[in-house]
Amino acid sequence: MLTRRLFFISAAAFCAGAGAAGSARADDGPALAFVKAIYAAYKGKNTKGIAIDTDAQLRRYFEPSLAALISNDRKDAAKHHDVPTLDGDPFIDAQDWEIKSFDITVNEMDGSKAAATVKFVNAGEPATVTLDLVSIAGAGNANHNENPWRISDITYLHDGKPETLRGLFKH
Repeated sequence: MLTRRLFFISAAAFCAGAGAAGSARADDGPALAFVKAIYAAYKGKNTKGIAIDTDAQLRRYFEPSLAALISNDRKDAAKHHDVPTLDGDPFIDAQDWEIKSFDITVNEMDGSKAAATVKFVNAGEPATVTLDLVSIAGAGNANHNENPWRISDITYLHDGKPETLRGLFKH
């Protein structure tokens, strides 16, 4: 009886420890939830993606300085009756999409920075997008129920060479 009881206590302790260890992984936290929520909007046929047409929508996904770059470029282009620098969807680096699934990994560097790698096939072409993430928790984030993670840059591979979203705006 003592042996069986010791076995169940040990098994329970192991399971509790394994569960606690699993919940401490960076991949299980709000950074991953933020990225998964973005890419869920692109999965399947005839999906609408993420709208970033207003400044408020830009601030929901991008950290303040990158949101300002995109917004100011749009306003400048409109003033000159021109096309903005960003004329495709920054999350998937395309204007059109048909994506069945995403492979998303997130590595937190510390409590305020993380990197997400998103792999997918769009219209038969494999693609990898890397998101540099920052937490804006406590940085004037009035809505404490909102996920604090934002994108500080996006890296795409074009002909095997990395290009960044911020780099588009360096004229």
